[in-house]
Amino acid sequence: MTNEHYYYGTGRRKNAVARVRLFPGAGEHIVNERPMEEVFTRLHHRYKILQPLVATEATDKFHAQVKVAGGGITGWADAIAHGIARALVVADEGYRGTLRKAGHMTRDARVKERKKYGLKRARKAPQYTKR
Repeated sequence: MTNEHYYYGTGRRKNAVARVRLFPGAGEHIVNERPMEEVFTRLHHRYKILQPLVATEATDKFHAQVKVAGGGITGWADAIAHGIARALVVADEGYRGTLRKAGHMTRDARVKERKKYGLKRARKAPQYTKR
């Protein structure tokens, strides 16, 4: 399967980075060398991952092989969806408009804000006492 032709896309979300290979033809989606259903037990995450394929009506045209690292499960799901969208555009440039309109091409740049000194979290200050 490694010498087969594939389309590549990198997806990112929070601290998660997904390297997506999109292979032509129907098949099961593999995440970190395990079936997607095994890695993502929540239906919401699976739905999120498959959104770009559903939007372009390419669910049975491609299957993905993904390596993802960093962050947590939700970040992984969003990063994989972003990577699949980018790989679909490499496969067929005609998908770009549909994916852009559905919001799959934009990288979600929101990351956790760092903690500042003197505060409990990024912005939460200790309770003020007058006396």
